[in-house]
Amino acid sequence: MVGSDIEVGLSDEDVAVAETAHRFATEVLRPVGVELDRMADPADVIAEGSPLWDVFARHRELGLDQIVADDTLDPVAKARLMCIVNEELSWGDVGLAISLGLGQFHQPWVDMTGDAELAERFGSAGRPGIGCWALTEPDHGSDTVWGGDDYLADRERRPNCVARSDGSDFVISGQKAAWVSNGSIADVAVVFCAYDPGDGPLAGSVFVVPTDLPGVERPPPLDKLGQRSLNQGPIFFDDVRVPASYRVIDPELYDLALEGMLAFANAAMGQLFVGVGRAAYELALGYAKERVQGGRPIFEHQNVRSRLFAMFQKVEAARALARRVAYHNATAVQ
Repeated sequence: MVGSDIEVGLSDEDVAVAETAHRFATEVLRPVGVELDRMADPADVIAEGSPLWDVFARHRELGLDQIVADDTLDPVAKARLMCIVNEELSWGDVGLAISLGLGQFHQPWVDMTGDAELAERFGSAGRPGIGCWALTEPDHGSDTVWGGDDYLADRERRPNCVARSDGSDFVISGQKAAWVSNGSIADVAVVFCAYDPGDGPLAGSVFVVPTDLPGVERPPPLDKLGQRSLNQGPIFFDDVRVPASYRVIDPELYDLALEGMLAFANAAMGQLFVGVGRAAYELALGYAKERVQGGRPIFEHQNVRSRLFAMFQKVEAARALARRVAYHNATAVQ
C-alpha cells in the first residue's frame, strides 16, 4: 500500500511521485537493505561492487534527489513532496533513505562558496558527489546546540574539532564523531565546528571540506547493531587547510544556521520514521491475516484487531504531526 492511498488533496504530481518512490522502495531499497544488513563487515557495505552504489545511481536516475533543489516549486508543495518521498523511501529501508537524503546535503553550501571549480566538482547534475553533515563530536552532542549550555564559552570543555585562521586560509584540526552519516563515503563534508580567533572566546563556523584534501583521514566505518545499510564513521582533520571561501557561515550567523538546519533535519527524521512505523504496521497486519490460532486467522480475534487499530492510529498521528512541522518550516522561511 502506498502511503498516499488514504490521503486527500494530493495533486496528480504528488501521486505520481509517491508511486515512483514506493516502487523504488519496493524493488530496490528493501531487498538491497536486507542484503547490506547481512554483511558481517561494514566495510563490505561501501566496498567497490557493493549494491549500495547501484542504489545511489538509480536514485539519481529517477530524479528524486533533485526535488529539494527545485526552485520552481512552491515551498509548501516542495515540503509535501519531500514528506511523501521520505516516508516512502524509509518504508523500504530507513538506513538507505537517510544516506540518500544526505547525499545532496552539501549542494547549497557548495553554492555559497562561490567557487566555480568546487561547484563543478560537487554541485552539477552530472557529477553530484555524495555529501555528509559533520556536526557531532566524540565529547559533544546536544550541548553544542542547546542555548542554555554554551560549550564554546567554556575552554575547559574544549571542542574536539577547531578551526583557526592562518593567513588567507583556515586550518581545521580535530575529530568528528563516529556517527557521521555517509562519513566514510562522502566526497565533501559540511563541517560545523568551533572557530578559535586566537585573541577571544571560541565561536562557531561552517566550512565546506572536500574529503580528498591532505590531512583528512577516515578510519573503517562503524560496526552497528541496527541501520547497517547506513554508512557512518568518524572523520579526522590533521591540520586540513582550506581557502577562506570555503567558510560559508561565520560566527555571527553560526547559531542561526545551526538552529535552522536542526529544525529541518529533525522534521525530516520525523517523516522518515513515519515510514518505519507504517512498514511495521503493514507487516503486523499481514502476519495477523496469515497466522492461524484457534482455528482462524488471529486478525479475526477482536483483541488483535484492537491492537492493530491502535498501531494504525499512532502512524496516522505521527504523519499528521510530521507534516504540520514540515509545512510550518516551509512557510516560516518564505
